[in-house]
Amino acid sequence: MTLDTDILIIGGGISGLLTARELRLAGRDITIIDKSNAGQEASWAGGGILLPIYPWRQADAISDLVLASIQSYPNLSSELRDTTGIDPEWLPCGMLICKNPDYDLAIKWCKSRDIAYQSPPAALLNTINTRCDQPLWLPDIAQARNPRLLKSLKAYLLQKGVRFIENAEITGIEILNRCLQKVHTSKRSFIPNQTVVCAGAWSAELLNRWLPHASTTLQIQPVRGQMLLFDAQPDTLKHMILDGDHYLIPRRDGKILAGSTVEQAGFTKITTTEAREHLYSFAIGLMPDLKNYPVCEHWAGLRPGTPEGIPYIGFHPDVDNLSVNAGHFRNGLVMGPASARLLADLILQRTPTLNPTAYALNRN
Repeated sequence: MTLDTDILIIGGGISGLLTARELRLAGRDITIIDKSNAGQEASWAGGGILLPIYPWRQADAISDLVLASIQSYPNLSSELRDTTGIDPEWLPCGMLICKNPDYDLAIKWCKSRDIAYQSPPAALLNTINTRCDQPLWLPDIAQARNPRLLKSLKAYLLQKGVRFIENAEITGIEILNRCLQKVHTSKRSFIPNQTVVCAGAWSAELLNRWLPHASTTLQIQPVRGQMLLFDAQPDTLKHMILDGDHYLIPRRDGKILAGSTVEQAGFTKITTTEAREHLYSFAIGLMPDLKNYPVCEHWAGLRPGTPEGIPYIGFHPDVDNLSVNAGHFRNGLVMGPASARLLADLILQRTPTLNPTAYALNRN
């Protein structure tokens, strides 16, 4: 069985779904292929903080995508909720950052990016157990609940006529004269006008297999992250807390996420006792009341890590109708809307709202 499609998207995580949305809204016929079920990898496993960890320590190319994306989320969340009845739980609950040894750099970044900031009210500090260092309160920083955002996006795209081919491994491709002509799975083949790789941590492996002699190789590696979920009561914690390398995130129903680890473990997506004990100790050390609530979930995900955390967004230099939107590391959700819009601009030959040079595949 062979299916013609205007645009074939490989990968149904946040990058693939948001890219599909942008292109579908422009009237394109879209098919999404995923090796498992859509939205079940890193996009599902993350915390959903709509701000990078210490963004002032990261490249401007990341901040440019972040700011454009967080401005999109209120309307995006409302549109998804109103269309599908599934609430992504976009929630501007604010973030307390406990330790800021580079405080001046943080303030400079907030001012330049128009992010509201202030010294934290005493009430926020009185409920936690840590040694603060120039703490900072960002009252407008929001979160989204990853699984519900992904579920809502998928339902939205199905309503818009996007095809989903799930649990489908790609078995081969055909390229002729710089054009990707066919993509094969075990059950069917696809003839796309454009193919977009949004396969997260698996993107580089996929492209290396397809194009073993390519002129450029994407520097994307899997980075494992583990999380705990406490079954707490509503209002146990009302805002996000970042303390050192770890954080707590309260959900609307009261549950509290504790995360996360950063592990070089290849494609091994398992949970470990060591990580569970480490995250549990962090959580109850920072917020002793969490001892009163059981851990109801412990999971792991594989982030698509790049050397500086800057994603690859753009066309492949060797194949004219092949493009990539991948490599967002820990920030797939918070960079997602702007990343999808940038790639759609390039595919649709619209004037890009952001300069694509920093995200080019051959920038290395």
